[in-house]
Amino acid sequence: MKIGLFFGSFNPVHVGHMIIANQMVEYTDLQQVWMVVSPHNPLKNKASLAKDADRYHLVQLAIGDNSKIRASNIEFTLPVPSYTIDTLTYLKEKYPKNEFSLIMGGDNLQSIEKWKNYEFLLANYTIYLYRRPGYDPGKYASHPNIKTMNVPMLDISATFIREAIKNGKSIQYLVPDAVYQYLENSTMYK
Repeated sequence: MKIGLFFGSFNPVHVGHMIIANQMVEYTDLQQVWMVVSPHNPLKNKASLAKDADRYHLVQLAIGDNSKIRASNIEFTLPVPSYTIDTLTYLKEKYPKNEFSLIMGGDNLQSIEKWKNYEFLLANYTIYLYRRPGYDPGKYASHPNIKTMNVPMLDISATFIREAIKNGKSIQYLVPDAVYQYLENSTMYK
């Protein structure tokens, strides 16, 4: 099976994330998209992260019963900080019949040289790239393993959503309905 790995903090997951996941599974040759909830991106500040299990639960709520998209907590059992190459190596050993690809935004491709073993990633994995507003994907955009996809983009960020919650503003329509309902009755980001 061809599986696209969409890594993220998903802090919290929002409709922009879900649009990307759905577009990738519907308009590429990927048969499934796994939304891999990362415990800690080494290039991001950990202080603002909600608990791993809470973010994973929100992703499960966002996906609902869509069998083409699934939540993955695989990185919760791996050493922290999480490195994509280590997760891919683990998944390849655990699921040898599956073919894994990466899903990433243009901002990540622009900074891929900061990633552990980025040359190996570029040489051995297909990367499905979606454009991010205000980011040039950089010099690797024309690499043969990069497939640039047109995905409807919303200028929504998890940071904006967390701030809105802290300020008592509604986040309805910014997150999937099930996530909205859950967060309305939660103190996770308050």
